[in-house]
Amino acid sequence: MNNVISLLIFLFILNSITAQEIVCSAKDKEIFTSKITELKNNYTQNTSLEETVISVGKSFLATPYVAKTLEIDPNESLVINLQGLDCTTFVENVIAFSLLLKNNKDDFDSYTNYLQKIRYKDGILDGYASRLHYFSDWISNNEQKGIIKDITGGIGGIELKKNINFMSAHRELYPFLKDDQNFNKIKKSEININKSHFCYLPKDQIKDNESLINSGDIIAITTSIKGLDISHTGIAIRLKTGRIHLLHASTKGEVLISEVPLATYLQKLKNNTGIMVSRIQ
Repeated sequence: MNNVISLLIFLFILNSITAQEIVCSAKDKEIFTSKITELKNNYTQNTSLEETVISVGKSFLATPYVAKTLEIDPNESLVINLQGLDCTTFVENVIAFSLLLKNNKDDFDSYTNYLQKIRYKDGILDGYASRLHYFSDWISNNEQKGIIKDITGGIGGIELKKNINFMSAHRELYPFLKDDQNFNKIKKSEININKSHFCYLPKDQIKDNESLINSGDIIAITTSIKGLDISHTGIAIRLKTGRIHLLHASTKGEVLISEVPLATYLQKLKNNTGIMVSRIQ
Protein backbone atom coordinates (compact mmCIF):
# COMPACT_ATOMS: atom_id res chain seq x y z
CA MET A 1 0.00 0.00 0.00
CA ASN A 2 2.82 2.37 0.90
CA ASN A 3 4.45 1.66 -2.47
CA VAL A 4 1.22 2.59 -4.28
CA ILE A 5 0.96 5.85 -2.32
CA SER A 6 4.62 6.64 -3.05
CA LEU A 7 4.05 6.00 -6.76
CA LEU A 8 1.00 8.29 -6.81
CA ILE A 9 2.94 11.05 -5.05
CA PHE A 10 5.80 10.65 -7.54
CA LEU A 11 3.44 10.87 -10.52
CA PHE A 12 1.77 13.95 -9.05
CA ILE A 13 5.13 15.67 -8.61
CA LEU A 14 6.21 14.66 -12.12
CA ASN A 15 3.02 16.05 -13.64
CA SER A 16 3.44 19.27 -11.65
CA ILE A 17 6.99 19.71 -12.92
CA THR A 18 5.86 19.08 -16.50
CA ALA A 19 3.06 21.63 -16.14
CA GLN A 20 5.50 24.21 -14.82
CA GLU A 21 7.65 23.80 -17.95
CA ILE A 22 4.79 24.89 -20.22
CA VAL A 23 3.64 28.50 -20.44
CA CYS A 24 0.21 28.70 -22.06
CA SER A 25 -2.72 31.02 -21.43
CA ALA A 26 -6.37 29.98 -21.49
CA LYS A 27 -6.76 32.05 -24.65
CA ASP A 28 -3.96 30.19 -26.42
CA LYS A 29 -5.47 26.84 -25.41
CA GLU A 30 -8.78 28.05 -26.84
CA ILE A 31 -7.10 29.09 -30.10
CA PHE A 32 -5.42 25.67 -30.33
CA THR A 33 -8.71 23.83 -29.93
CA SER A 34 -10.49 26.03 -32.46
CA LYS A 35 -7.68 25.82 -35.00
CA ILE A 36 -7.15 22.06 -34.90
CA THR A 37 -10.92 21.50 -35.14
CA GLU A 38 -11.20 23.75 -38.20
CA LEU A 39 -8.14 22.23 -39.86
CA LYS A 40 -9.39 18.67 -39.30
CA ASN A 41 -12.74 19.55 -40.88
CA ASN A 42 -10.90 20.41 -44.11
CA TYR A 43 -8.44 17.52 -44.01
CA THR A 44 -8.62 14.03 -45.50
CA GLN A 45 -6.06 11.24 -45.67
CA ASN A 46 -5.72 12.05 -49.37
CA THR A 47 -4.52 15.57 -48.59
CA SER A 48 -0.84 15.83 -49.50
CA LEU A 49 1.69 17.07 -46.96
CA GLU A 50 2.37 20.05 -49.23
CA GLU A 51 -1.32 21.00 -49.20
CA THR A 52 -1.49 20.44 -45.45
CA VAL A 53 1.43 22.75 -44.72
CA ILE A 54 -0.03 25.52 -46.88
CA SER A 55 -3.49 25.11 -45.34
CA VAL A 56 -2.02 25.35 -41.84
CA GLY A 57 0.15 28.30 -42.81
CA LYS A 58 -2.80 30.20 -44.27
CA SER A 59 -4.80 29.57 -41.10
CA PHE A 60 -2.37 31.94 -39.35
CA LEU A 61 -2.83 34.81 -41.85
CA ALA A 62 -3.25 38.18 -40.10
CA THR A 63 -1.91 36.82 -36.79
CA PRO A 64 0.11 39.70 -35.31
CA TYR A 65 3.89 39.68 -35.56
CA VAL A 66 5.41 39.78 -32.06
CA ALA A 67 9.16 39.54 -31.48
CA LYS A 68 10.89 37.67 -28.67
CA THR A 69 7.82 35.78 -27.46
CA LEU A 70 10.06 33.05 -26.03
CA GLU A 71 12.25 35.37 -23.96
CA ILE A 72 10.05 35.56 -20.90
CA ASP A 73 11.80 33.82 -18.01
CA PRO A 74 15.34 32.85 -16.99
CA ASN A 75 13.96 29.36 -16.36
CA GLU A 76 13.37 28.10 -19.89
CA SER A 77 9.82 26.88 -20.50
CA LEU A 78 7.93 25.63 -23.53
CA VAL A 79 6.10 28.81 -24.49
CA ILE A 80 2.79 28.41 -26.33
CA ASN A 81 1.78 31.69 -27.94
CA LEU A 82 -0.70 31.51 -30.81
CA GLN A 83 -1.80 35.13 -30.41
CA GLY A 84 1.49 36.59 -31.65
CA LEU A 85 4.23 34.96 -33.72
CA ASP A 86 7.73 35.77 -34.89
CA CYS A 87 9.16 34.22 -38.05
CA THR A 88 10.57 31.16 -36.29
CA THR A 89 7.62 30.39 -34.00
CA PHE A 90 5.36 30.70 -37.06
CA VAL A 91 7.35 28.02 -38.90
CA GLU A 92 7.48 25.82 -35.79
CA ASN A 93 3.73 26.02 -35.27
CA VAL A 94 3.01 25.31 -38.93
CA ILE A 95 5.09 22.14 -38.70
CA ALA A 96 3.55 21.07 -35.36
CA PHE A 97 -0.04 21.43 -36.63
CA SER A 98 0.87 19.73 -39.92
CA LEU A 99 2.30 16.76 -38.02
CA LEU A 100 -0.86 16.54 -35.91
CA LEU A 101 -2.98 16.26 -39.05
CA LYS A 102 -0.58 13.87 -40.78
CA ASN A 103 -0.57 11.54 -37.78
CA ASN A 104 -4.30 11.85 -37.04
CA LYS A 105 -3.86 13.54 -33.67
CA ASP A 106 -5.77 16.47 -32.23
CA ASP A 107 -4.90 16.58 -28.52
CA PHE A 108 -3.00 19.36 -26.80
CA ASP A 109 -0.37 17.05 -25.31
CA SER A 110 0.62 15.77 -28.76
CA TYR A 111 0.86 19.35 -29.98
CA THR A 112 3.17 20.41 -27.14
CA ASN A 113 5.27 17.28 -27.64
CA TYR A 114 5.74 18.10 -31.32
CA LEU A 115 6.55 21.72 -30.55
CA GLN A 116 9.16 20.76 -27.96
CA LYS A 117 10.69 18.20 -30.31
CA ILE A 118 10.99 20.84 -33.05
CA ARG A 119 12.23 23.74 -30.89
CA TYR A 120 14.89 22.07 -28.75
CA LYS A 121 18.09 20.21 -29.45
CA ASP A 122 17.26 16.51 -29.75
CA GLY A 123 13.77 17.41 -28.49
CA ILE A 124 14.99 17.86 -24.92
CA LEU A 125 14.11 21.02 -22.99
CA ASP A 126 17.09 21.54 -20.68
CA GLY A 127 17.52 25.26 -20.10
CA TYR A 128 17.99 28.30 -22.31
CA ALA A 129 20.90 26.91 -24.31
CA SER A 130 18.96 23.76 -25.28
CA ARG A 131 16.75 25.88 -27.55
CA LEU A 132 17.89 25.87 -31.19
CA HIS A 133 18.70 29.59 -31.36
CA TYR A 134 20.60 29.53 -34.68
CA PHE A 135 18.35 28.50 -37.54
CA SER A 136 21.10 26.62 -39.38
CA ASP A 137 21.43 24.51 -36.20
CA TRP A 138 17.62 24.24 -36.13
CA ILE A 139 17.70 22.85 -39.68
CA SER A 140 20.50 20.39 -38.94
CA ASN A 141 18.98 19.08 -35.71
CA ASN A 142 15.47 18.75 -37.13
CA GLU A 143 16.91 16.88 -40.09
CA GLN A 144 18.59 14.47 -37.65
CA LYS A 145 15.20 14.00 -35.96
CA GLY A 146 13.62 13.10 -39.32
CA ILE A 147 11.25 16.06 -39.32
CA ILE A 148 12.72 17.88 -42.32
CA LYS A 149 15.30 17.39 -45.06
CA ASP A 150 17.71 20.12 -46.14
CA ILE A 151 17.44 20.13 -49.95
CA THR A 152 19.54 23.25 -50.62
CA GLY A 153 22.48 21.35 -52.08
CA GLY A 154 20.18 19.56 -54.51
CA ILE A 155 18.70 22.72 -56.00
CA GLY A 156 21.93 24.50 -56.91
CA GLY A 157 23.15 25.51 -53.46
CA ILE A 158 26.81 26.19 -52.76
CA GLU A 159 28.77 25.90 -49.52
CA LEU A 160 28.17 28.62 -46.95
CA LYS A 161 31.55 29.60 -45.53
CA LYS A 162 30.99 31.71 -42.46
CA ASN A 163 31.97 31.82 -38.80
CA ILE A 164 28.84 31.77 -36.65
CA ASN A 165 29.24 33.59 -33.32
CA PHE A 166 26.70 36.42 -33.27
CA MET A 167 25.19 35.57 -29.88
CA SER A 168 28.46 35.28 -27.98
CA ALA A 169 29.89 38.32 -29.79
CA HIS A 170 26.82 40.36 -28.82
CA ARG A 171 26.20 38.99 -25.35
CA GLU A 172 24.64 42.30 -24.28
CA LEU A 173 21.71 41.78 -26.66
CA TYR A 174 20.60 38.59 -24.91
CA PRO A 175 19.53 39.13 -21.28
CA PHE A 176 19.78 35.44 -20.38
CA LEU A 177 23.42 35.31 -21.53
CA LYS A 178 24.34 37.31 -18.44
CA ASP A 179 24.35 33.89 -16.85
CA ASP A 180 27.83 32.45 -17.42
CA GLN A 181 26.53 28.89 -17.72
CA ASN A 182 24.14 29.89 -20.51
CA PHE A 183 26.88 31.90 -22.21
CA ASN A 184 29.40 29.06 -22.16
CA LYS A 185 26.83 26.58 -23.50
CA ILE A 186 25.95 28.93 -26.36
CA LYS A 187 29.64 29.30 -27.21
CA LYS A 188 29.91 25.51 -27.28
CA SER A 189 26.90 25.35 -29.63
CA GLU A 190 28.57 27.88 -31.92
CA ILE A 191 31.74 25.77 -32.03
CA ASN A 192 29.67 22.73 -33.06
CA ILE A 193 27.78 24.73 -35.70
CA ASN A 194 31.08 25.88 -37.20
CA LYS A 195 32.17 22.25 -37.56
CA SER A 196 29.12 21.57 -39.76
CA HIS A 197 28.75 22.18 -43.48
CA PHE A 198 25.81 24.12 -44.90
CA CYS A 199 24.76 25.16 -48.38
CA TYR A 200 22.85 28.21 -49.52
CA LEU A 201 21.32 29.25 -52.83
CA PRO A 202 22.58 32.76 -53.71
CA LYS A 203 19.76 35.23 -54.19
CA ASP A 204 20.68 35.95 -57.83
CA GLN A 205 20.14 32.25 -58.62
CA ILE A 206 16.74 31.79 -56.94
CA LYS A 207 14.61 32.68 -59.95
CA ASP A 208 16.39 30.16 -62.19
CA ASN A 209 15.95 27.41 -59.59
CA GLU A 210 12.55 28.18 -58.08
CA SER A 211 10.89 25.42 -60.12
CA LEU A 212 12.72 23.03 -57.77
CA ILE A 213 11.12 24.63 -54.69
CA ASN A 214 7.73 23.26 -53.63
CA SER A 215 4.88 24.97 -51.86
CA GLY A 216 5.28 24.08 -48.20
CA ASP A 217 9.10 24.11 -48.22
CA ILE A 218 10.78 25.99 -45.39
CA ILE A 219 12.72 29.03 -46.55
CA ALA A 220 15.56 30.36 -44.38
CA ILE A 221 17.09 33.62 -45.56
CA THR A 222 20.86 33.85 -45.18
CA THR A 223 22.48 37.14 -44.25
CA SER A 224 25.71 39.09 -44.66
CA ILE A 225 25.53 40.25 -41.02
CA LYS A 226 28.78 39.21 -39.36
CA GLY A 227 28.49 36.10 -37.20
CA LEU A 228 24.84 35.43 -38.09
CA ASP A 229 23.53 32.64 -40.29
CA ILE A 230 19.83 33.33 -40.87
CA SER A 231 17.91 36.60 -40.57
CA HIS A 232 14.37 35.48 -41.45
CA THR A 233 12.29 32.38 -42.17
CA GLY A 234 8.99 31.48 -43.78
CA ILE A 235 7.11 28.98 -45.93
CA ALA A 236 7.30 28.81 -49.71
CA ILE A 237 3.97 29.14 -51.50
CA ARG A 238 3.46 28.90 -55.26
CA LEU A 239 0.74 31.25 -56.46
CA LYS A 240 -1.38 30.97 -59.61
CA THR A 241 1.27 32.91 -61.53
CA GLY A 242 3.57 29.93 -61.05
CA ARG A 243 6.02 31.99 -58.98
CA ILE A 244 7.18 31.17 -55.45
CA HIS A 245 6.21 33.73 -52.82
CA LEU A 246 6.90 33.79 -49.06
CA LEU A 247 4.23 33.00 -46.47
CA HIS A 248 5.71 34.40 -43.27
CA ALA A 249 5.35 36.31 -40.02
CA SER A 250 6.45 39.66 -41.38
CA THR A 251 7.98 42.51 -39.42
CA LYS A 252 5.42 44.65 -41.26
CA GLY A 253 3.09 43.51 -38.51
CA GLU A 254 1.40 40.19 -39.24
CA VAL A 255 1.49 36.84 -40.99
CA LEU A 256 1.07 37.48 -44.71
CA ILE A 257 2.05 36.36 -48.20
CA SER A 258 4.69 38.52 -49.86
CA GLU A 259 3.29 40.73 -52.61
CA VAL A 260 6.25 39.99 -54.88
CA PRO A 261 7.94 36.65 -55.68
CA LEU A 262 10.62 35.43 -53.29
CA ALA A 263 13.44 36.19 -55.75
CA THR A 264 12.29 39.80 -56.07
CA TYR A 265 11.66 40.09 -52.33
CA LEU A 266 15.26 39.16 -51.57
CA GLN A 267 16.76 41.44 -54.20
CA LYS A 268 15.31 44.41 -52.34
CA LEU A 269 16.95 43.47 -49.03
CA LYS A 270 20.64 44.38 -49.07
CA ASN A 271 21.79 42.22 -46.13
CA ASN A 272 20.22 39.03 -47.47
CA THR A 273 22.55 36.83 -49.49
CA GLY A 274 20.33 33.89 -50.41
CA ILE A 275 18.28 31.04 -48.96
CA MET A 276 18.42 27.60 -47.40
CA VAL A 277 15.52 25.33 -48.35
CA SER A 278 14.18 22.43 -46.28
CA ARG A 279 11.30 20.06 -46.93
CA ILE A 280 9.03 18.67 -44.22
CA GLN A 281 9.05 14.86 -44.16
